[in-house]
Amino acid sequence: MEQKKTVIVTGFEPFGEHAVNASWVAVQELEKLGLGHDINLHVAEVPVEYQAVQSLLPSLWKQHLPQLVVHVGVSGMATTVTLEQCGHNQGYMRLDNCSFCPKSRCCLEGGPNCIHSVIDMDTVCKRLNSSGLAVSVSVSKDAGRYLCDYTYYTSLFLGEGRSAFVHVPPLGKPYSAEQLAQALRAVILEMLELMEHNKGKKLCLHDQ
Repeated sequence: MEQKKTVIVTGFEPFGEHAVNASWVAVQELEKLGLGHDINLHVAEVPVEYQAVQSLLPSLWKQHLPQLVVHVGVSGMATTVTLEQCGHNQGYMRLDNCSFCPKSRCCLEGGPNCIHSVIDMDTVCKRLNSSGLAVSVSVSKDAGRYLCDYTYYTSLFLGEGRSAFVHVPPLGKPYSAEQLAQALRAVILEMLELMEHNKGKKLCLHDQ
């Protein structure tokens, strides 16, 4: 019998003008839907705090040994479900919910400037946009140099590229939590299929 895959999906707590964070609401809806009987889904809410991310993420990777970790964040500028291709190490100057930011302004001192996901987000995007999904999907290479980008880079480093980041618009602009959850489910299943297909292929993850 084939062993079940494990996927972790996270959303963020409220911050700034986002009194309700669409990412966590969508992830909770996704938890109700599930990813199918052959996939163990674990969800977690991530604090909008740099130091909390540094302690929470290693424990999630170690505890669950996931095949894939998908972080979901809200972007007030987004009008589509946006797949982020890479995470960045430097440029973190915005204060978090504890009015803190790293003195070094980076995730990992001495780490590569950018780490790419092993998943080709352009391929995922094209497949989903031609699948009849009720939600538009796009790709970005700049996750914003705040907790979203910081979390993504940290997870890409910990998981050797087996991570993804998805930005969602605020609720009702234009999608409901249920629509976002359906989109996240489709995105994650497509990512897993692509990872399975690419098994054994050597991928270069780090851009110096």
